[in-house]
This record gives sequence, C-alpha cells and structure tokens, in this order.
Amino acid sequence: MKKIWAPWRVEYIRSEKAKGCIFCQKPAENKDSLNYILFRGKTSFVILNNYPYNPGHLMVAPFRHLATLDDLTDEELFEHFDLVRRSARAIKQAYKPEGFNIGMNLGRVAGAGVEGHVHTHVVPRWNGDTNFMPVLSDTKVLPEALASTYAQLKEKIA
Repeated sequence: MKKIWAPWRVEYIRSEKAKGCIFCQKPAENKDSLNYILFRGKTSFVILNNYPYNPGHLMVAPFRHLATLDDLTDEELFEHFDLVRRSARAIKQAYKPEGFNIGMNLGRVAGAGVEGHVHTHVVPRWNGDTNFMPVLSDTKVLPEALASTYAQLKEKIA
C-alpha cells in the first residue's frame, strides 16, 4: 500500500473552526471574489478550497444545507454533478492536469472536514505532484496563490 502524506494540512486540522457551515455562510456574504466563489448556479456553487492539496483544488456544494445525496432534489443533483464536470473542464483548460481525484467525504468517519453539508472535491493531479518538501521540511510547495488560481478558473468556468 502506498501512502500519500499531506502534513501541511495539519494547520487546518488544528485550527479553530468557524462556527456554522462555510458552505452556507460564504455564499450568503455575497463577497464572491473574497471568498473564492468561482461560480453560482441556480442550486449549487463552486468554491476554491482554502487549504488545497494542489492548485485548482475546488469544491462544489448545493446552496441548501443538506447532509446526504438522498436529500438533494433531482434538479440539485443534476446541477451539482454538471458543475463537477464543468469544473474539471475548466481546470483542464487552465492547468492541464494528468488526472483528477473527484470525491465526497460523507460523515466524520469518512473524513468530512465540513459535516452536514454535502460537497464534492475536484482535485487536479500530475505525475510526481508530491515531492520531498512535505516529508523533509513539513512544507507543501503550491506554485500559485489562491487569488491567481481564482483568476485563472473564474473566466474558464463561466
């Protein structure tokens, strides 16, 4: 079994978590560029992950606070996965990844960092995108600031 370590994410794990749900709060603030909301659909939206595994790591979430896929209406379900597809397409255009990790963590035992609000991660991957830095110096090298990633993807996802 191969293991992929992400020690830079311990900052998020150990951090004081904001009260409430980020997937409810961020869209309600109507500060899309400040909150890195890339796109708003009718029932779902696309937001950059503030603690990305790789540049372009984003999430798709419904506006309604729903815990499971069974809670989504057919319209919400279709738009949600349509936005996952559109997000992957935008990332391909902007960054040319060699693959993707796309998935959900439903429930705490499954690794959900935000429980109770279903969301899908879209993470671009490249051959060799892990290196010695996290292992030797507890540092993840992200070659681009979130604001730059936002600018790259904002124009392509629309």
